[in-house]
Amino acid sequence: MSKVKTRVVVWQVPALLVPLALVMLAGSVRGDDAEAKSAAEMKPYTEEIGGTDVTFDMVPIPGGEFMMGSPEDEEDRNDDEGPQVKVRIEPFWMGKHEVTWDEYDIWSFNLDIQRREIAQLEPTELDVVADAVTRPTKPYTDMTFGMGHDDYPAICMTQLAAKMYCRWLSAKTGHYYRLPTEAEWEYACRAGTTTAYSFGDDPGDLDDFGWHYDNADDQYQKVGQKKPNPWGLYDMHGNVSEWVLDQYIPEQYSKYPKGQTVESPVAVPTTLYPRIVRGGSWDDDPDGLRSSARFESSDEWKLQDPQIPKSIWYHTDAIHVGFRVIRPLNVPDKATREKLKLDAEDVTNDD
Repeated sequence: MSKVKTRVVVWQVPALLVPLALVMLAGSVRGDDAEAKSAAEMKPYTEEIGGTDVTFDMVPIPGGEFMMGSPEDEEDRNDDEGPQVKVRIEPFWMGKHEVTWDEYDIWSFNLDIQRREIAQLEPTELDVVADAVTRPTKPYTDMTFGMGHDDYPAICMTQLAAKMYCRWLSAKTGHYYRLPTEAEWEYACRAGTTTAYSFGDDPGDLDDFGWHYDNADDQYQKVGQKKPNPWGLYDMHGNVSEWVLDQYIPEQYSKYPKGQTVESPVAVPTTLYPRIVRGGSWDDDPDGLRSSARFESSDEWKLQDPQIPKSIWYHTDAIHVGFRVIRPLNVPDKATREKLKLDAEDVTNDD
């Protein structure tokens, strides 16, 4: 189900955000809602990216069990969505929306550093750590492809870039952020439902909840315009497909023990391609937006990349791919994170 996107490449340097000559704080949260010692204490919260006026919203996702994959009688089902497996997921917060250009550009274009320099402010302790995180080379074209910037989802990044953004965001805010696993993503998308979509089985109702090939006017749309799923997450069906951590293995579900509950599974990547994006996009038919639908990455996503070797940061031909972040309630130790490749590592061997 991999897709190859073809667009004429036109050079255009994205505009920088207007600098703020104001007193800038390190990462800050509005209120104390970001702090919780148990799932019962988890609340929605808004986090501000230090040194900017940009914020993003996080929604609590309760832990629990669900059937991952689709039943054999689901319409438009694909073989890689089964057999269904019972999975237990730990609680986490998830981004209410896909990561937008407003957020992503702060990291990719060093906007926070530029603003500090203009305001002649010393970096905070969090800034010092965040400034040391690797940032991408300048893009070789306008990665919005003229589809819109403010409040639109960031696209065209490699999985490495998305993971490195999470690493920077964690340093910048003092909270641990990462990409979701495939199981966490589907669990959050379903939001307690067992139907093809989080709103039911009828694709005729999809226009109320997601952007897809038939209603998106051939491009992505601003985040949060459709109805949310039952857990308050927007654009889980469509708009842009979203990176998860897992390697794409068509028969992965059949590898799990039958009749047992699998604890927080993740297919740890061993090769660069293919890896997984979820949720379907503005360029997919409705069946690709089902909760269980899986798509795999491809080296063809760099087909138009003029660089030799190809960029480790950009997928010029993946104008349908973005991501959203999660924050687990219980942060695993460093050894576990390294074993499962939850975080961005050396840019020379992780993508």
